[in-house]
Amino acid sequence: MTSRSMQGFLAVVLCGACAAGCGSPIPAPPPVTSTVAPDYVIGPGDGLSVFVYRAPELSADLPVRPDGRISLPLVADIEASGKTPTQLAGEIRDRLREYVRDPIVTVMMRSFVGPASRQIRVIGEAAQPKALPYREGMTVLDVMIEAGGLTRFAAGNRAEIARRGPDGRTSQTIRVRLSDLLRDGDISQDVQMQPGDTLIIPQSWF
Repeated sequence: MTSRSMQGFLAVVLCGACAAGCGSPIPAPPPVTSTVAPDYVIGPGDGLSVFVYRAPELSADLPVRPDGRISLPLVADIEASGKTPTQLAGEIRDRLREYVRDPIVTVMMRSFVGPASRQIRVIGEAAQPKALPYREGMTVLDVMIEAGGLTRFAAGNRAEIARRGPDGRTSQTIRVRLSDLLRDGDISQDVQMQPGDTLIIPQSWF
C-alpha cells in the first residue's frame, strides 16, 4: 500500500470513529441498570446478582435474607425488600461513593419470589406446596402446574382460594373444584389468581 493510499485509509477510519462519537470511542455503561421490568419489587428469598463495574471484589451473587436485607463488601445490611432493582442499585451506588469514585452498579435478578403481597401460596395437599411470584394473567391451572398437581390424599374438589383485602386480611373465599379441573378438564374451574392469594387444598376425609 502506497503512503497516499495509507493516508486515505486512516482518514476513513478516523472519520468513522468520529461519527461514532469523537473523544468517546468506548462509551461507559449507564450508572444504574436492571435486567427486569422497573416495577418489579424485590422480596425476601429473591436471588440477586450485584455487579460493580471494574470492581469484581465488590460484586456478589446473594439471596435476600428473610429480614429483607443483603450485605455486600463495604455495604453492610442494606434494605433490599420493597425496592425495585433500579432503586436498590441506586442506593448501593450512593453507599459505595464513600469508598469508590463514581461507582457504576448493576442489579440483576437471578430468581424471583417477590414480596408477600405479590406472591401466590399453595398449601395443603399439593405435591410441592410453595410460594410463587405472581405473574399477570396467572390462573389456578398455572399454579397447580408449578406445584406439581395434587397428592393422592387431596380432596381437590374442596379446595379454596383465600383472597386478601387491602388491609391484608382474608376478605373473600372462593371454592375451586381442582379435581374436576385437573382430571376432567373443567375449564370453568380455572379461576384467575390475584396477588396475595392462597390456594388451600384440604386432605380427603377417607
